[in-house]
Amino acid sequence: MKFFIDTANLEQIQEAQDLGVLDGVTTNPSLMAKEGITGEKNIRDHYLKICELVDGDVSAEVIATDFEGIVKEGEALADIHPQIIVKVPMIKEGVKALKYFSNHGIKTNCTLVFSPGQALLAAKAGATYVSPFIGRIDDISSNGLELIEKIRLIYDNYGFETEILAASIRHTMHVIECAEIGANVITGPLSSITGLLKHPLTDIGLEKFLADYRKGNS
Repeated sequence: MKFFIDTANLEQIQEAQDLGVLDGVTTNPSLMAKEGITGEKNIRDHYLKICELVDGDVSAEVIATDFEGIVKEGEALADIHPQIIVKVPMIKEGVKALKYFSNHGIKTNCTLVFSPGQALLAAKAGATYVSPFIGRIDDISSNGLELIEKIRLIYDNYGFETEILAASIRHTMHVIECAEIGANVITGPLSSITGLLKHPLTDIGLEKFLADYRKGNS
C-alpha cells in the first residue's frame, strides 16, 4: 500500500518524508488556502516546492469545470514537474478530460468519487487514480469502506489498472481497514500515518527494557 499525505504544509510533508514511508502528496484548493497560498503563480511555486521534497506523485487540482478549461489547466499543471498528477473532478466534463489526458500521456487523479458507478467511469476513461472520499461518506451515516470493497471487486473483475486512492481518511483505523480491503493508496493527515506507530504494549515493553538496562549499569 502507498501512503500519501493530504496537506500543503511543507513541514508536515517533510516530517512524513523523513519517516521513510511517504509515497506521495495530495492537495486541493482548500488545503492551499489553509497555508495562505493563493494566486496562480504562488500555487504553482508551492507545487514545485512539494515536488522537490518528495519522490512520488503529487496531485494538483484543477479549478475549471468545463472541458476546455480542465484541459488547459491540467496541461499547465503537468508542465510544472514530472511528478504532478492532474486532479480532475468526477463530472461529465471531467470524465471527458480524463480520456483526453490518458490519450496524451498525462497522469490523473479522479476526485470526489462517491459511488461504484463513478469509479467505473473513471477507470474506463483511463484515470491513473480514483479517489473515493470514505470519511465524507461516513459523515452522512453511510459506510465508506463498503465503497472501497465494491470498487476493488469491479476493478479486479475487469483488470482495470486504475489505482484506488482512499481519500478523506480520518484516523488510523481507516488506514488499517483500507489495507485489509485492498486499497492501493491512502491519503490522509500526518496523524493517520504516525498513529500507526502507537501501541501501549510497545511503550510498556520499551520502558521495561530501559529500566532493566539502567539497573544493570547503576
